[in-house]
Amino acid sequence: MAWRSKVYSKMKKHRLSFAQINILGEYIAEVIIDKDTYISLEMMEEFETFVCNIFNNNFGIIVNKIYPYTYSLEVKLSLGSVKRIKSIASIHYSKEDAITVRDIINMRAIDKLNIKQFNGLELGRQLAFNWLLQDLA
Repeated sequence: MAWRSKVYSKMKKHRLSFAQINILGEYIAEVIIDKDTYISLEMMEEFETFVCNIFNNNFGIIVNKIYPYTYSLEVKLSLGSVKRIKSIASIHYSKEDAITVRDIINMRAIDKLNIKQFNGLELGRQLAFNWLLQDLA
């Protein structure tokens, strides 16, 4: 487990107008969106610009839904469309959040997004991180 301490010891925190971004390693970022945020297309563009400037190659995202927030329809339809985002791990803490993510996955089924859900109450963050490490290797 030497990789775990190496990766987490290099974690860098950044602040966007609506979220905290934690860079967990060479090719993994975690996003924690602020409480009660309504995510607009402009916010999604701010996020995508930021991560594309941080990572030069394919990367993965952990969406850690600690706080409640909602997406605009435009965001739901464009989520994960940045070419270099290879994988998205979504961590939820309630049944409703899991259903919301499942609805987005179903809405975007034709795009075949590589999204996997994890339960935050069952070591979801660690499982999501491990899945991304494997998927991006």
